[in-house]
Amino acid sequence: MKNKIIGLPKSVKILLWILVALLAYALPLLELPIVSTPGVDFGGVLFTVTIYCMVALGLNIVVGYAGLLDLGYVGFYAVGAYSVAMFASPQSQLASKLPWLACIPIAIGLSMVAGVILGAPTLRLRGDYLAIVTLGFGEIVRLTLVNTDYLGGSSGISSIPHPPGNYSDGPPIFGVLNAKPYYWLVLAVIILVMAGSRNLERSRVGRAWLAIREDEDAAELMGVPTFRFKLWAFAMGAAVGGLSGAVFAGKQGFINPESFPVVTSMLFLAAVIVGGAGNRVGVLLGATLVVYLPERFRNLEDYRILVFGIALIVMSIFRPQGLIPSRRRATELADRKKEVEAGVNA
Repeated sequence: MKNKIIGLPKSVKILLWILVALLAYALPLLELPIVSTPGVDFGGVLFTVTIYCMVALGLNIVVGYAGLLDLGYVGFYAVGAYSVAMFASPQSQLASKLPWLACIPIAIGLSMVAGVILGAPTLRLRGDYLAIVTLGFGEIVRLTLVNTDYLGGSSGISSIPHPPGNYSDGPPIFGVLNAKPYYWLVLAVIILVMAGSRNLERSRVGRAWLAIREDEDAAELMGVPTFRFKLWAFAMGAAVGGLSGAVFAGKQGFINPESFPVVTSMLFLAAVIVGGAGNRVGVLLGATLVVYLPERFRNLEDYRILVFGIALIVMSIFRPQGLIPSRRRATELADRKKEVEAGVNA
């Protein structure tokens, strides 16, 4: 089925993508019984789904393209959210207050700086060691927020402004109760991020990331400056994470350190792995399932988390490449499996 879709003419593919986008935009208005979430605000669930989708696209740059295991990605998400809170909220201790839209480039820039600060001393590590360091980074960010009064401490920061947009008469478009406009906003941003991610993957930078993921030593011997390109991966992934946090803060209107626990990083990573690392469509599907399924089966109460955990375990055993893996990633895993089987038989 996938091969048939790949073989379609370009014009047909574009038409299919347009239809999928239109369906996604119409989804909160349709509220189909099959996909709606009884007892839970469907618009709010869709907003959370799109936020996770955007985060997963950013983390996919780090994990899927460059092959770097990042367990502290929630730290960049928090930096983006707190950037908006500090520069826009009247409750912050900064003298100047900026509109929400002006805070977006600041959030992206500070998140990229955080990515460089984390990556510069740690990207010479590999595998489990890099994962441990990034996990520590996520927790360091949270504890810093808790213990710094200038950043609101454990109480957090409130009165964060929403995105601009008002009718001539009536309530603002981006209010407190209605999550649908935020969902449509994030959906538009996701389309832009996907286009940028696609161009990155096909660029010289993307080819360098691919070489690093497959064999870092071989890439370095072939003249690829691996450290510089890994730093680029961290910076670009952090930029998308910071943008996601900025939109999240604009929707919530209030954030505190408990909004960014380390377990959230695990869910971000689960979205990428379940969907298929290296495949943009796959990580979107993975993020959707990670957020949507627990909410859809909320009537199962505590058992829904147990079922969700069992599903992740089964998934990791029987389809480790993810639901929709990139073709190259699936080939890599198949080759490794053959090598293991050959070693066992020998």
